Amino acid sequence: MASTHDAADKAQVLVASNRGPVSYQVREDGSLHARRGGGGLVSGLSAIGSDAGSVWVCAALGDGDRAAVRRAEGGLLPAGDTGGQRVRMLDIDAAVHTEAYNGIANSVLWFVHHMLYQTPLEPVFDAEFRRQWASYEAYNQAFAEALAEEAAEGAAVLIQDYHLALAPRMLRRLRPDLRIGHFSHTPWAPPDYFRLLPDDIAAELLTGILGADRAAFLTERWADAFRDCCHAVLGPGIPSGTRIGVHGLGADADFLRARAHEEDVAERMAALREEIGADRRTIVRVDRTELSKNIVRGLLAYRELLEDHPEWRERVVHVAFAYPSRQDLAVYRDYTAEVQRVADEINERYGTPGWTPVVLHVKDDFARSLAAYRLADVALVNPIRDGMNLVAKEVPVVSDAGCALVLSREAGAYEELGADAFTVNPYDISGTARALHEALSLPAEERAARSKRLADAATALPPARWFLDQLDALTGQPS
Repeated sequence: MASTHDAADKAQVLVASNRGPVSYQVREDGSLHARRGGGGLVSGLSAIGSDAGSVWVCAALGDGDRAAVRRAEGGLLPAGDTGGQRVRMLDIDAAVHTEAYNGIANSVLWFVHHMLYQTPLEPVFDAEFRRQWASYEAYNQAFAEALAEEAAEGAAVLIQDYHLALAPRMLRRLRPDLRIGHFSHTPWAPPDYFRLLPDDIAAELLTGILGADRAAFLTERWADAFRDCCHAVLGPGIPSGTRIGVHGLGADADFLRARAHEEDVAERMAALREEIGADRRTIVRVDRTELSKNIVRGLLAYRELLEDHPEWRERVVHVAFAYPSRQDLAVYRDYTAEVQRVADEINERYGTPGWTPVVLHVKDDFARSLAAYRLADVALVNPIRDGMNLVAKEVPVVSDAGCALVLSREAGAYEELGADAFTVNPYDISGTARALHEALSLPAEERAARSKRLADAATALPPARWFLDQLDALTGQPS
């Protein structure tokens, strides 16, 4: 349903993303319960102030969301549900959304940019792929049309991530007056890998983003890869005149430090310390069970550490939080099961009556994550490939005594944190085991000094500033 407000109510600043700042659940009595989310975009929109006339356009993701859209008659959601933000949620056909989100965004684009395919067998771009691609186009078109309806003349529109790679070009056709930005939160694949995609699809994705006035990335490396893909697929230069930018999202130090000292975190710290043992060192990781996070190789490296350095047995515990992700996809369910299997194997092989080598939790609990951050002596962040990885930035900010960071060179965070981290090749299990040993062996004073430098670098561009910098760069305002 089209927006019903007049020109005076149109938005000057718009954000578009698959997931919005609020989600709804249907209670047993049929009523709707709204739950507000957090993150950089929420902080950013809050930072520009309510008088800026902002609107967030997002997709309905479940039955509760769809019921809320119907209740709002396709218009803006009730301000009481959204913390005062103006939010328009789109009730895109559920089958179209599933094919666009799971079929294309998460099973193709995510795999390309994170270079996850087992290429002897995949990908397969057949008639079924083309059918799902049509849904991805329809999903992007729905966003473009909603943004066009909500935007004031000359408004600034910040479109987020790989789910909406086609939307900038589609919106440009509808509203050439708008200032359009696109931000990629993932890595960007190098040309040889990006060109696994059918030639016309690769070109459509690139020209979709090039419909924006400005395309931005988390690191220079990903921005360079995007330029290289444009040159390889479309020819030399950026013919659209699209400007390329980089904004390295940082940790929100004030929020994290305050939240990490609330009562529920203290309770979980006490419970974790009891699980770990009073005087033991900790290697902490907190991840979704996402294929790119490389949890299994991290566990194998820890196993090799215990084998090669028996002096660490009984003295260290690997606290591994592996929270479920995309469990509607079989490959993710299989990966989650493998994480559990390897953790169990390590505990069976090396555990003693008073020592469990791996403390694995798979139920998402933010307070428990913060408790683990505070207890961390070593943080293990070893993704195969990651757009940024905020865990690498958050642990040094929150760790009570300072932590050493074992960091994959394939994480976007490496660009900012590499100088004070123990850098690893994420595929090299023996190298990662050696880095864990070195990190555990670091003298306390040096660990604290490194941790402080890591925290300073990690908080250089907190979420609100990150968002406002993108907006300023798009609109030509000084930062």
